[in-house]
Amino acid sequence: MDNVTITALDFERCYRAVSTRDSRFDGQFFTAVRTTGIYCRPSCPAITPKRTNVSFLPTAAAAQQAGYRACRRCLPDAAPGSPLWNVRADLAARAMRLIGDGVIERGGVPELATTLGYSQRQLTRVLTTELGAGPLALARAHRAHTARLLIQTTEMPMSDIAFAAGFASIRQFNDTVREVFAVSPTTMRTESRRSPRNDVEAPATPGLLTLRLPYREPLDTGWLSWFLSAHTVPGMELWENGVYTRSLRTPHGHATIGLSFRPGHVRAELALRDMRDLAPTVARVRHLLDLDADPLGIDEALGITPNVGDMSPFTPGIRVPGCLDGPELLLRTMIGQQISVRAAATHTARLVEALGERIEGPVPLLFPTPTAIAEHGAEVLTGPARRIAAIVSAARTIADGELVLHSGRTADDLRRDLLALDGVGPWTADYVTMRSLADPDILLDTDLVVRQGAALADIDLTDSERWAPWRSYLSMHLWKTALVQRGAVPLPTYS
Repeated sequence: MDNVTITALDFERCYRAVSTRDSRFDGQFFTAVRTTGIYCRPSCPAITPKRTNVSFLPTAAAAQQAGYRACRRCLPDAAPGSPLWNVRADLAARAMRLIGDGVIERGGVPELATTLGYSQRQLTRVLTTELGAGPLALARAHRAHTARLLIQTTEMPMSDIAFAAGFASIRQFNDTVREVFAVSPTTMRTESRRSPRNDVEAPATPGLLTLRLPYREPLDTGWLSWFLSAHTVPGMELWENGVYTRSLRTPHGHATIGLSFRPGHVRAELALRDMRDLAPTVARVRHLLDLDADPLGIDEALGITPNVGDMSPFTPGIRVPGCLDGPELLLRTMIGQQISVRAAATHTARLVEALGERIEGPVPLLFPTPTAIAEHGAEVLTGPARRIAAIVSAARTIADGELVLHSGRTADDLRRDLLALDGVGPWTADYVTMRSLADPDILLDTDLVVRQGAALADIDLTDSERWAPWRSYLSMHLWKTALVQRGAVPLPTYS
């Protein structure tokens, strides 16, 4: 069955997915049932509603705006996010990425519109047409999801949860929770203690949130595990016993995250200095691990079929690692140019130790700010003078606001701005664009390791159109092929 597009949901395809309870489409559309006033994910275990009683909507916000309540059995707001936000590069998709990062909570619709370069009126019209809801309704659905997580995973007072989730008042918080979930916040907390949900766990330590981040199976955990562990920078990152731990800056402070792969979900332990950063931190973790991808659709397009006994590195479910912070990704990539991954980690660790902000926790350092690197990077970095100057110059460009790295940019515009920097060539521009925007269609055909993988797999990189729009995933497969052949990456595993 083909993927469903947002602007023109095909009733027959959607109904077939609901009839078969096909979990592949969870998060890609929502089923609204007129007779019950409830909306569900496609895989909801409830009895399949009659055709005459259902309609299909592209977002949870559209369902909520139409007056439907979230199903308390399948928790539609807990489904993996739509993969279309990464595949599409239009205004609606870029807006959704920024809404997920909490832009409206921090600066309102005016900031969202300004960031995207559109008027508020034009932005609202496009989002309503494409997604069935305007920016305020989309942000409201996002706040409701954050509120539910805090209600079910913390002992925070409801008044604190209301403001942490981005609501303007306690009344607005109470009304929204009742409208979306059909229960009061207090009742929701009581029920969560009786019955564990599929995306939360009981808090193990006060102040620590433990979430289950769902993904669409399969997931090549071996590839992600190697990627995270191989690029670990001591002081700000740690890979130990299958858990990736790191510190990161957040909009209102900083956080420490611990991630481990489990069957059907990623276990995420989050220690947040400010609870208002929960939603953007979760969004960034999902982006880092590419958890909203549609692996079956990608694998089918690339001609990859599941075969547990096949020792080929072309395994189902490979992901394109994203990033937690755009400026950090660019500067770390520039530090690592023309040196090994291990050497890059050593150089970066030296920079972090000298200029990073110290915090409490198992990884006590934050990656330095662009301002700190612009002012003092030349005193700390070692290597060719030209590369050091390029890194410091790039940091200054970011610090001065001349280069903006956020998920709402288009790939063409970002790549153009990156190539304008001294010391940034096509490979660096493509690599940073691919990871920072989760762009699915960038072929790293100038990368030596990718070219070696292509030779091993007998793939002609000059004839790549047939792999579109999934060439970023092909790059990961080829990269992994070469590294497995060298013995650098374990043999393929997936969940």
